[in-house]
Formats: sequence, structure tokens, C-alpha cells
Amino acid sequence: MDLVSEVIRTVRVGRPGGRVIRQSNSRGLRFPAFAGTGFHIILRGTCWLITADEEPVPLRPGDVVLTATGSEHGLNRVPCALGGLPPAVMGPIPPAPGPFDFEFLCGVYRLEHGSAPQYLSALPPLMTVSPDYDRLPHLRTLTDLLSTDVSGTQPGTAATLPALLDLILVHVLRQWHEQQGAAAWPETDDPAVAAALRMIHENPRRQWSVARLSEAAGLPRAAFTRRFTAAVGRPPMAYLIGWRLGRGARLLRETDATLATIAREVGYSTEFAFSAAFRREYGVSPGRFRRAPADSFISGGASPGTGNAR
Repeated sequence: MDLVSEVIRTVRVGRPGGRVIRQSNSRGLRFPAFAGTGFHIILRGTCWLITADEEPVPLRPGDVVLTATGSEHGLNRVPCALGGLPPAVMGPIPPAPGPFDFEFLCGVYRLEHGSAPQYLSALPPLMTVSPDYDRLPHLRTLTDLLSTDVSGTQPGTAATLPALLDLILVHVLRQWHEQQGAAAWPETDDPAVAAALRMIHENPRRQWSVARLSEAAGLPRAAFTRRFTAAVGRPPMAYLIGWRLGRGARLLRETDATLATIAREVGYSTEFAFSAAFRREYGVSPGRFRRAPADSFISGGASPGTGNAR
């Protein structure tokens, strides 16, 4: 099971956003908790990653902060209490061109409906990565491209933004995995479970049942259910439903296919059955989910009146 690819497929359901934040003589910023996945890349200056419960972590240019499930955190030029930082606010505000001594790039997929899958929730709430840019010069190129893309008003950003976010997330997750070791990533080495996952992923339209999956995996039903749940964190049918609806959500976001077509593509006999299951999982109808705006921004400003961001 390629969990890096699973992460990217999952986060694409969210709304992509990006912003360059520049500051001078500021008090830093606090990023409230949100549902989704995001990162910061330090471009200029040094700072500290601030959390509520852990010691501050020093960061330098090139370092990456990654949150798999949108945990609250802050960035500040000196160690401090998280609660003392002004909150970052949302808004389509480009970075000011004035003098600044601290700059960082933000990228995010904001998940407005549904919840993070088990393999994302199993990761640490905040991860710091110091990429080897000499070995991975393309990561620096991707960072420059994303920084330029979100700082201007060039046509085509709706297409380039998610592509750049995906590529940066892939490389950062690979680096984190290499630095932490294989045990840090919630993979499964169980060949029976891996076979079942592959079958679900490759053919979600098939009318799978626990009996069919266990038979294909070559295990008794009870043993298969126990091993699958232990490895993945969810029972087989719960995982199958989540996978189908996640794929349906991506098709709603990325294609103009009819609801009936999407329903059949992900294994539901009718659009009404798909709509009911989708509403239970995401809290909104497929139509409302599809109509939601596809853009999102992170502002470099603080709350009104703080005046700390350039």
C-alpha cells in the first residue's frame, strides 16, 4: 500500500490554497486548528515553531513544517507562549512589497466536510523536515514555482496550485519518512491486507463484502477482519465506504460527470444511494459539495488592529 499516494488522493478532496507571508519586526502568527493538511516552508529569516504542549522548535530557511490534520500551531521569531500570538486570518491579500526580514510560504488543502482518514490521523500532529536540497534540487524549484504562483494573479492558478501542492507534499513526506525510518509510517506488511486494499482501490465498483474480500485474501472471515482492522485502523467495510466516497468526492471536484455516473463509478447502484451515503459521511449533499468554491487563501495579515504583518 503506497500511503504517500493515499495521502495525496485524500487531501485533494479539500480546497487548495497558498500564500506567501512576509513580516518585519512582528509578533509572529498563530494558525488555529483546521480540518485538512498544510505546510509552511521558511524562505527567509529564522523562527520557532510554537505549540501548546511541546518545547519550541528552531527553524531556518528551507525547513518545512507539515501538519497532516491541521493542528494548531504558531511561528514566531523568538520562543513564546502560543496563546500570545495573534491569529492568522483568511483573505485574498497578496504579500506587501515593503521591507521585511521574515518570509515563509504556506500551502493547504482545507477539508470542509468529512474527517481525516486513519493513516493521516496516525501521523504526528506536527512534523518538521529539513530537506536535503543538494540531493533534491527540484524541491527548491517547486517551492519557487509555488511562491511565484500564489504571489501573483496569473491565469491558470486554479490548475497549477493543486499540482504544485501535490508535488511538494509528496517530496516532503518522502523526506520525513526517510529521516524518521519505516516504523514512523503506519504501513502494513501483511500481504493479505495489502492484497485486499489493492483490490478495493483498483475496483471500487465491485460489490465487495467481507466474505468476498477475505476469500480473495485467502483468509477466514474472522481472521481477515481482525488483521485488516489492526493494520488499517478501520473494519473492511468501513474502509471500503470511506474509499468509495472519497473517490466520489474527488470526481465531484475534478470532473463534470453526472451524479448517476459518479455513483456507478464508485460502486453505488443509484445516485440516491450514493447521495444518502455521501451526506452521512460529509454532512452535505453531493450537489452542494460540488458547488463549493475551489479556491482558498491564507492571509499574511493578523487580526484586525494588530498591524504586525507586512
